[in-house]
Order: sequence, then structure tokens, then C-alpha cells
Amino acid sequence: METDLSLEFLRVVEQAAIASAHTMGQGDGHRADRAAVEAMRRELDHVPINGTIVIGEGERDRAPMLYIGEPVGAGRDRASAAFRDIDIAVDPLEGTNLCSTGAPGAIAVLAASEKGGLLHAPDLYMEKLVVPPPSKHVVDLDAPVGDNLRAIAASLDRAMADLVIVVLDRPRHAQLVSDIRATGARIRLISDGDLSAAIVAAVVGTGVHAVMGIGGAPEGVLTAAAMRCLNGEILGRLVVRTPEDQARCEAMGIRDIKRIYRAADLAPGSSLIFAATGVTDGSLMKGVRFFGDGIRTESLVMQTHPRQVRFVDSIHVHDVDDVEIRF
Repeated sequence: METDLSLEFLRVVEQAAIASAHTMGQGDGHRADRAAVEAMRRELDHVPINGTIVIGEGERDRAPMLYIGEPVGAGRDRASAAFRDIDIAVDPLEGTNLCSTGAPGAIAVLAASEKGGLLHAPDLYMEKLVVPPPSKHVVDLDAPVGDNLRAIAASLDRAMADLVIVVLDRPRHAQLVSDIRATGARIRLISDGDLSAAIVAAVVGTGVHAVMGIGGAPEGVLTAAAMRCLNGEILGRLVVRTPEDQARCEAMGIRDIKRIYRAADLAPGSSLIFAATGVTDGSLMKGVRFFGDGIRTESLVMQTHPRQVRFVDSIHVHDVDDVEIRF
């Protein structure tokens, strides 16, 4: 996928972020999510691709927009070689609760690859361990927490007490939190948004050194696409608790439910694009800002071929006379 297609996907996440930002702080998560989904769906239909949603809003039933298996793109209804076949994973509003309360860290996200380049992950939980590039070969999902943190600290040439580990604030993580604290490492508990936290962990200088715990498997695939671009790593294993969970895995072609996936397994595509726009302020991107004559957004656009990581600051100017651009 060429560079110009990454700019098409940038427009998609920008518009999803802007739409949801209009609902920010109004306490209505469903409205915020719907606004992001509808904007993303509308913009995707202008992208010159024959796209298929492989991670989306509905797995077992067809949600109103962006359900798994939904065709998108300008070529979806045309049999033409001019439109490339592209698999797409989306989270139109990662951090719905963050947006509805005005809390930091909400983003609009999309990942894309050539056909077959993104795992069709069932909507289950996944055990996750996300680390930056220097630590990618020294951790093990089945290792004790203390062993992994010592390995991460050594790979980063820092003391254990200097580590900051992000964990979703959930009752299921009580033992994990206790184990991390026992090592002397510090914890940043977050209410939502382990995908954005994972991106932060993979970027040097952000002050976050790993993400640990159980979160959504679809978000794990999006995280893997980001890790492929950033040279970080995610280790993940599906949490399969019931026969129904196993049947859902099998229906999506997953046979080994105990498999530990790495980024290259979850997002194996040779040509990946990852795009995200801030909805509310975060560590890497500011949220959407409205001013009299336009809207300002900050985005992260990455790809593996050619390898690029771009921070994009956009001003969307209203079509009016006497426009003023403000810093």
C-alpha cells in the first residue's frame, strides 16, 4: 500500500475523532461511539479500495455500521482490478467512557493491510504483555511478573523502581497489581484505553515501559499493527473460558486456543498502515480543538512499507471569508 493511501486513512480517523469530539464530556457513550462509527463509515466509502472490515463493531450479528465482514471503500460494489483488496481493523472510538467524561486518552483508530494481513480475532479477552523495542526478546507471557520486570529493567538499563507499568483498573488485575508492587516497580492504573497505552509504551521517552494485563482481543490486533510499525512487541493469548468461546474461535479459523501470539502473528501483513487521531488529550497527541474558523487535530500515522512514523498536526479550515488560522 502506497504512502498516499496512508493519507486517505488519516482523513478517516480525523473525521471519526472530530465527530466524537463534538460529544465530549456530555456523558453519553453510546452517542459518542455512534458519531465516530458513522463518520468513519462515511469516509471509508471514499477511499479507493475494495476493503473488508476484519475487526469492527459486530462479530456475530450485523451491527448498524462497520460489522465484521462488511465491505467498505469506493470499490466495494465494483469488480475492478483498479481497487486493491484491503483488510481493515477499526476502533472508531477507543476509550468511549473517556470521551463521554472528558477524560484523557480517547482516540480514533484504524489499521489496514493487504488481504490476510490482520488476524480475525474473536471478541474475547486476551492476556497481553506489551514492551518497547529493547525488551522485545527478553520477556515471556508465562514467566512470573517479577522475572519479566527484571528483564525489562535490564534491557532498558534502569532500576526496577524506575519502571512504570500500565494496567487497566479492573478487579481481575488485583493479583497482577500486587505482584508488580512487590517488585518495587510503579503502576499507572487506567480506566480504559489499553491500546493507546500500548502505543505510548513502545515510544522511547514517554515514561511508560510496559503494559500488562487482560484486555480485548480485537484491540490486541490493532496494538500488534502499531507494534509492527514501532518495532515494539505484544505477547498475547486468548482467554477462552467456555465451549461457546471456543466455538467462536473455531468459527474464525483459530484452532490452537492456547497459542501465544506475537505482533507478527496478530498482524502478519507485509504492508501495514496504522492511523490514530486524538479525541481527548493524551501523552502523544492532543485532542480535537475547535476554534471559530476551523478545527485542529493531532494524529499518528505509521506504516511498514515504506517504514514511516509521522505525527500530523492538521487544521481543518471552514469555507468562509476572512478565515483566521490560530496557533
